[in-house]
Amino acid sequence: MRASRLLSILITLQTHGRVTAAALAERFEVSQRTIYRDVDALSAAGVPVYADRGPGGGFALLDGYRTRLTGLTAAEAEAVLLMGLGGPMEELGIGEAASAARLKLLAALPPGAGDAALRVADRFHLDPADWYRRPMPAERLGEVASAVWAQRRIAIRYESWAGERRRTLDPLGLVLKGGRWYLVARAGEALRTYRLAGIRDFELLDETFDRPAGFDIAAHWTAEVARFERSLQQGTADLIVHPEAMSTIDRLGADAAEAIHAATPDDRGRRRATIPIESIAHAAGLLLGFRDRIEVLAPDELRAELRASAARIATLYSQSGT
Repeated sequence: MRASRLLSILITLQTHGRVTAAALAERFEVSQRTIYRDVDALSAAGVPVYADRGPGGGFALLDGYRTRLTGLTAAEAEAVLLMGLGGPMEELGIGEAASAARLKLLAALPPGAGDAALRVADRFHLDPADWYRRPMPAERLGEVASAVWAQRRIAIRYESWAGERRRTLDPLGLVLKGGRWYLVARAGEALRTYRLAGIRDFELLDETFDRPAGFDIAAHWTAEVARFERSLQQGTADLIVHPEAMSTIDRLGADAAEAIHAATPDDRGRRRATIPIESIAHAAGLLLGFRDRIEVLAPDELRAELRASAARIATLYSQSGT
């Protein structure tokens, strides 16, 4: 266990540069005293690790030092290969490089370990598109990815629900969600999100830019998704959900489905729950698909909209087809 931790500390220092004892202790879930002992052990083994004290200090490796340790266990190799499954690599234009890296990784494994790693491609497949949807084409993905990597400013003509706009952007990162690619970029001082499918014209500019200090694409995306979902929730609705609706309840959205699943069924299997809704019209459109398997108790405006919608549908189908 300790040998594995020593190797992990070494690779962490090699990858991240200077790291504090507190950060290492938190990362490896041990005490700072244990980290000091581990660093002493690395130093005794000939690893040129040194410590800087005071603000901004920490442990670091001597400049230019690189470990020659390249061994991977079979489980580690499987995990690395699993990260490269599916089509995103191809869409980003690095599929050939990823394939070559995979072959080199397999060739470097000890005898017997390669067979286990090869099973990854045979037994796992990544399909990021949701059911009943096809992945949206992202014709500009390779160009945008190159701009993100090189920190090159771009100029685009972008089409959204508000119409077409021209923007000069600092591309900071790309996100694949639900089969669709999104660009997170800085427009002036603001951070914005753009669908790649909405980019109509693209120009790579000669200007470079500096990334915002400490910007983390994963943390930013998680916060933005939460903020966006909160902004959509304009009200609530009280429902009685019959057991026949439960198999397709996810169609109401994650927040609504979680509230319904959390409700305790009565002796007939029905659940009473309060769910967030975007608007009366949007909620009515979703709930109509459940027919009589979901009953709305409140608000009255939603009940009225469902009655009116049902009446319009009944009128439409009471007439002969044309």
